[in-house]
Amino acid sequence: MVDILKVIKNYLYNASYQLLAIILPLITAPYVSRTLKPNGVGIYSYTNSLIQWFTILAILGIDLYGQKQIASVRDNKKRLSITFWEIQIIKTLFTIVSFFLLYCFISIYQKYSFYMWLQSLNIVATLLDISWLYMGLENFRITVIRNTIVKIASLILIFAFVKNTSDLGLYIFITGFAVVIGNFTLWPYLKGVIEKINFKKIKPFSHFIPTLAYFIPQNATQIYLIVNKNMLGFMDNTTASGFYNNADNLVRVVLVFVTSVGTVMMPHIANEFSKGNLNNIKKYTYMSFKFVSALSFAMAFGLASIAIKGATLFYGVGYEPVGQALPIEAIIIVFLGWSNTLGTQYLVPTNRVNKYTRSVVIGTLFNIVLNIPLIFLYGLYGAICATVISQVIVVLYQFNLVKKELDFHFLFKDNFKYFIAGLVMFGIVFFMNITMSENIISIVIQIFTGAVIYFLMLVILRVDFIKLVILKGKSKLLKR
Repeated sequence: MVDILKVIKNYLYNASYQLLAIILPLITAPYVSRTLKPNGVGIYSYTNSLIQWFTILAILGIDLYGQKQIASVRDNKKRLSITFWEIQIIKTLFTIVSFFLLYCFISIYQKYSFYMWLQSLNIVATLLDISWLYMGLENFRITVIRNTIVKIASLILIFAFVKNTSDLGLYIFITGFAVVIGNFTLWPYLKGVIEKINFKKIKPFSHFIPTLAYFIPQNATQIYLIVNKNMLGFMDNTTASGFYNNADNLVRVVLVFVTSVGTVMMPHIANEFSKGNLNNIKKYTYMSFKFVSALSFAMAFGLASIAIKGATLFYGVGYEPVGQALPIEAIIIVFLGWSNTLGTQYLVPTNRVNKYTRSVVIGTLFNIVLNIPLIFLYGLYGAICATVISQVIVVLYQFNLVKKELDFHFLFKDNFKYFIAGLVMFGIVFFMNITMSENIISIVIQIFTGAVIYFLMLVILRVDFIKLVILKGKSKLLKR
């Protein structure tokens, strides 16, 4: 049986780790958005979206595949060591290829070439990132602590040296270099994890095809983001791309707490699958789906309710379109939560990567096709609508894949209650948002009020896991 305490601990560590990946730009966002202005933020967002294509080429599907492989061999230190180096060698080769293709691209598309080369630090960071090893070992603590220190240092540097619009290049360098250093600090811990091996006997290319198979599953949500920012930059302007990035950053912070469940549970599922414990796999999937649903409805309605004044308070005057776009994009939180549970936690570790990949490819194609008319007609809001519709299609396809294996009645038993609770919370908090003054105290009050209302509604509606908590609490009191 799964160790619940260990899962909870790893969930908190992983949520913290994922949050740290985007917490730096969010902490600095109020300052940077006002310092670099919408145009500078737009250039950063657009060039970063271009460099991400080369980053995901370098990383392939290694993080997801590597985590799964490490989880499968973690009880055999020799096999673990060989597997690590085989996968890392593949990653190194593709990083070299990625840099070569970047050079070719910049030689042809010379716009913002200086900023593009600065952004290439993200490719170097990808090469040094071995967090997949520690996640496969279910050791999330190392990655969190080391990256926290480095990111705090970079935070200080940004406030110290980025002073006006001409410092855009310096901002890009600081943010990229911080990730490089953060990933580099993971390497000294290898000494206590792996042992020396004979490199003449390893077979790195045995992982090539499987790694490619995990390319789409690993980069699914990233591809949507990149495509939308690219197309907005080409079809509209870089400022719109920046607005999209600002809205998406806030959504991604919320999504960290939702999608971390699947990331934490994936090694458990992979391990159970290797032992043939199919009943346990379904049990964990049901448990995660219920938790993710309760959390994602709360996050989606909560973010939408404070968006109008919250976005301009956070980013500053001139960023009003972000607040108007957020309520639309918040819808994606629920569907990405479901997709992550069914895909990352259920389909991928049970060796059905191809089916999961097919669902993402279908969604991506729909996204691109829908983007063309919707961006042309509605710009920023059209791109966000295309993303939401595409993600709905992905989830519907995945539900179709598992309809004969999972009990949908059990999966969705309390979802209507989550929806009602979220809707009541949204109505009250949204009214507070548009009537209260625009300041940080008001937003904190709104968030706290929303959380209390949502929880009380779950109690009133007698949601299953709330009843379970209450019953366990009563049981403990009786034992005393």
